[in-house]
Amino acid sequence: MSTSTVQAVNPATGNAHETSYEVATPAQISAAAEAAGRAFGPYSALPGAERAAFLRAIADELEAAREDIVAMVPEETALPEGRAGGELGRTMGQLRMFAALIEEGSWVDARIESAQPAREPLPKPDVRSMLIPLGPVAVFGASNFPLAFSVAGGDTASALAAGCPVVAVAHWAHPGTSQLVANAVLRAAQKTNMPDGVFALLQGTGQQVGVPLVKHPAIKAVGFTGSRRGGHALADAARARPEPIPVFAEMSSINPVVILPGAASGRAAAIAQGLAGSVTMGVGQFCTNPGLVFVPEDSAETFAGELAAALADVKGGTALHRGIAESYAASIGARTGQGNLEVVVGGSGAAEGTEQGDGAMHPFVFKTTLEAFAADSRLAEEAFGPATTLVTYGSAKQLADVIRGLEGQLTGTIHYDASDRPLNSDVVDALRSRVGRLLLNSYPTGVEVCSAMVHGGPYPATSDGRETAVGTPAIYRWTRRFCWQDMVEEALPAELQDENPHGIRRMVDGSVEGA
Repeated sequence: MSTSTVQAVNPATGNAHETSYEVATPAQISAAAEAAGRAFGPYSALPGAERAAFLRAIADELEAAREDIVAMVPEETALPEGRAGGELGRTMGQLRMFAALIEEGSWVDARIESAQPAREPLPKPDVRSMLIPLGPVAVFGASNFPLAFSVAGGDTASALAAGCPVVAVAHWAHPGTSQLVANAVLRAAQKTNMPDGVFALLQGTGQQVGVPLVKHPAIKAVGFTGSRRGGHALADAARARPEPIPVFAEMSSINPVVILPGAASGRAAAIAQGLAGSVTMGVGQFCTNPGLVFVPEDSAETFAGELAAALADVKGGTALHRGIAESYAASIGARTGQGNLEVVVGGSGAAEGTEQGDGAMHPFVFKTTLEAFAADSRLAEEAFGPATTLVTYGSAKQLADVIRGLEGQLTGTIHYDASDRPLNSDVVDALRSRVGRLLLNSYPTGVEVCSAMVHGGPYPATSDGRETAVGTPAIYRWTRRFCWQDMVEEALPAELQDENPHGIRRMVDGSVEGA
């Protein structure tokens, strides 16, 4: 039995929740991983329709537990019930989206090259390939999305859809919410007769539970959303294994916004209003929060004034947990002491509450020049909260050069007006090289869950920027391509059999076949 527990603390009141949860012991961690390993064979062999039924059953069980889940989230995170309800809807929607994907079946990218035994000078073999699941996946719940990026969130939904059992690690700040969701998943597994071990939840911190889990030989991949430090720790553990495994970690991003001259002079007030809403949405605790804004020099003062006016009545909000509040306070404290930064929004009252680490986070806006920004790498560090930095620029070429020097980001945004057309290709290309999603005349907060979405980007926005954490392509993270050569028909998966019993779309001898 574990002698250590985790207990949620309501960030709004500072009161500990009445229920505590035992931290998983080494034996329990090993047992969960080994059970997932045993479940992998039978679970991955299930037809897509049966795995789809499991995903839909999870969504149904979450809906049945809606009242309890929506009531628990505010107690552990201070998020309003409306946000909790919306996020629960997104979580269920993701599960049903992946269910539809695997039920149709073409996602496996089946390819067939028929044998040509009479080919000269050498016969051509029969070669068939498709994507197959990697194995059990360790999924880590995120602090800022206790449902949609957590126990039954996108990583879990996509991994289960691919045919991979999941061992989830609850975020220590919301263990009760995690347990309620896990119970729903386990009920769904039982009702749809899934193999024992297809899903498990472990309580505890990343250091206590996460690193030992990642090191377990039964685990074959990792999904993580959180801090750069946490992502690095898991990636290091995964690389140090006798058999290294992939880690798909979403870590940090400041999501640069470029305001072009025409937009700055013609729509400053409107852009500032939208930007203020984006910066402070969710008290700035979104991974797509716009923490860096490039503004033309000749419009900078006007735009800074408009942004200050838009934020004038915006009050501070409560951090999801004390760790975030303390980190934000440290970031703001470091910046307010830098001589190359002007404080546009903030000041003694806002700073005072933030520095106390009392869970409140207040909006801050800083301003500096392109030259100062390029010369000081600290100005490009993420301040996870409702803060952004305005950087004034003179020429598009200088701007593009600085953008190319940025770390990898989840998003980039360009605001333009008719006079800014055609868009400067250097700026567009520079952003494309540094981000995973480029927006025009919009704001990066808010991620549409759909088949075309990319929520990822070059390192360190993500540890592996080749795939996405949101949208149906997320399933590809948990797969590898496997090839059968001259295999007898009965030993082939249905997706590669000559009759194509599921009627899926396939590539056959260089041409697309099927639905």
